[in-house]
Amino acid sequence: MPTPTEHGRPDPETTTPARSHDGRPVADRGDTVCVIGAGASGLTAIKNLAEHGFGVDCYERETGIGGAWNWRHDRSPVYASTHLISSRPFTQFPDFPMPDDWPDYPHHSRLLSYFERYADHFDLRRHIWFGTEVVRIEPVADDRWDVTTRSTGGYGPERTSRYAAVLIANGHNWSPKLPRYEGLEQFRGEVMHASSYQDPAQLRGKRVLVVGAGNTGCDIAVEAAQQASHCWHSTRRGYWYAPKYVFGRPADQVNDTLLALRVPLWLRQWLYHRTLRLTVGDLTRFGLPEPDHRVYETHPIANSQLVYHVGHGAITPVPDIARLHSHSVELTDGRQIDPELVIFATGYLPRFEFLDAKILGDDEGVGRPRLWLNAFVPNYPTLAVAGLLQPDSGLFPLVHWQAVLFARLLHARMTRPQRAAAFAARVTSGAGERYSGRVKDSTRHWFEVGHVDYLRALERALRDLEGK
Repeated sequence: MPTPTEHGRPDPETTTPARSHDGRPVADRGDTVCVIGAGASGLTAIKNLAEHGFGVDCYERETGIGGAWNWRHDRSPVYASTHLISSRPFTQFPDFPMPDDWPDYPHHSRLLSYFERYADHFDLRRHIWFGTEVVRIEPVADDRWDVTTRSTGGYGPERTSRYAAVLIANGHNWSPKLPRYEGLEQFRGEVMHASSYQDPAQLRGKRVLVVGAGNTGCDIAVEAAQQASHCWHSTRRGYWYAPKYVFGRPADQVNDTLLALRVPLWLRQWLYHRTLRLTVGDLTRFGLPEPDHRVYETHPIANSQLVYHVGHGAITPVPDIARLHSHSVELTDGRQIDPELVIFATGYLPRFEFLDAKILGDDEGVGRPRLWLNAFVPNYPTLAVAGLLQPDSGLFPLVHWQAVLFARLLHARMTRPQRAAAFAARVTSGAGERYSGRVKDSTRHWFEVGHVDYLRALERALRDLEGK
């Protein structure tokens, strides 16, 4: 088995000469595992794989860690005022708590410092190739993978290395999902996607139309209410707006208590509706559309300020766009408005350009892999995706246990092959298994999961793998 150098890099003296299927030279990395991306998911993947005794090579296209939470990165969707929408205890890694004196909802700069300390504490940087992007991943014999890399930006020669397994952690909030509207090309005002939004100064004194009612769209609308000369907020349907605090506690902590008590969904929905009626009241009186679904059937909008600014007239709710003209926007109710700036907060789509989409079960190539537990790939037991989740609470604890399960699966392939084979058969037969409950069918909810049900599913899988 080849051994990495002091910095986790392939050592030419310990790699075995090999060739790819088309004759290209390959550096065989033996039992080493490849991790793609050094964001939150990639970091916990490196940490857990290394703890289970595996060599790890991580390829990160940027020059630092943190992924989406590193505002310096070109693909980061973070803007100046970004804070967590899940509270601190439900966001931190289970084996590396955030400081007790941090606020309930930390700022993005604190999150980056948290990842920096996490990487230093577990000595993860020695495994990471910074400034290196993955060009291609190809399956080869014995469930192994050829991974071709090059310097970010396409400079320098390509290099191919062979790995025992691959864990993809490249994130799913960096490739903008852009809407198509009639007349968009003729509109003479400024148009941007929320991925390009950085600071309220971009809104100051302008007539702004924000399109989209996700958490980002609501945040930008709130900032436009304070900085723009006028703000319209366009939504296709009605949503449930959850305050960040309920009964004096972060809302996700209250909800988690109800889940831990196994309060049925219908009762949690009744309690939520009752609480809103007693506090905010009927949102349709502000001009917001009535939701066409019950609460918990879409990802919650965690925003305590949107309704406040709508109620004060600083945000004008409007329906969807029908078409755009050169100097105006026509809405589906026939009204015309004249924004100077249109911001599409319309979300993101996952992209895996380095891998044949059919390997992940995305036969139509739309960016929606069909994975077991949203992580494991049918028919490819040594390939997994980390962090492809949209939970109703914090993401990082879920990804931690995804990485633990993958590491133990790889270990079982060497020590208990029958157990590993049974697990792989279960993955293949249960392809597409979801633990999200009943949600609206939209790209925004492709990867929706209830965190309690999902953690229980991971626990069952770990028990099954270990024969307990």
